[in-house]
Amino acid sequence: MKVAVLRFPGTNCEFDTQYAFEKLGHTTELVWHENDTLPENIDLVVVPGGFSYGDYLRSGSIARFSPVMKAVSAYAKNGGKVLGICNGFQILTEAGLLPGALKRNNNLHFISKHQTLRVENNDNAFLNQCEKGEVLNIPIAHADGNYYIDDEGLAKLEANGQVLLRYCDAEGNRVVVNGSVTSIAGVCNETKNVFGLMPHPERALEAILGSEDGIKMLKGFES
Repeated sequence: MKVAVLRFPGTNCEFDTQYAFEKLGHTTELVWHENDTLPENIDLVVVPGGFSYGDYLRSGSIARFSPVMKAVSAYAKNGGKVLGICNGFQILTEAGLLPGALKRNNNLHFISKHQTLRVENNDNAFLNQCEKGEVLNIPIAHADGNYYIDDEGLAKLEANGQVLLRYCDAEGNRVVVNGSVTSIAGVCNETKNVFGLMPHPERALEAILGSEDGIKMLKGFES
């Protein structure tokens, strides 16, 4: 599998993401935000975490206008798989590739810790290696991870199986982490080829660092 990993001024997880996919045996290529094309014959685009453009104005709101995002939008509309992690999730919502928006955490503080998540839907290319209802341990690190969508939009997400992950305790019960609507931690688009989540699976590939649960998440793209 060939993976394109985007780079914006201020991103800081592109090398972690590159390491993660290469650890799984895949080829990666870093793509600078000023490029107006993507590499040929890629299987996945990853928009990584960090603080693109310093999170000025609003997280992801400047990066979504970078030339490379036009290519990402075209790639997604043609059925290509796109994964946005943390700031990448914010960028994808700003670009209209994913529904909803990310707001400031309800406690107004940056949150950085390992967090348990419940798999809500696994009938997609991202989480097909996980069991529905499975509890995963994945790091989070964000100040603007409070996912919001209106009631009508939420109903559509639920009906279409677009809610991927929710924050939970060790037993799988929903918990409030950042104020997200119904504790949502990740969603996908209606056609299930664009995915976004606030937690960082690329940081959960080593037992010595606290979790290997990110492996089965990222390996989903192999099938």
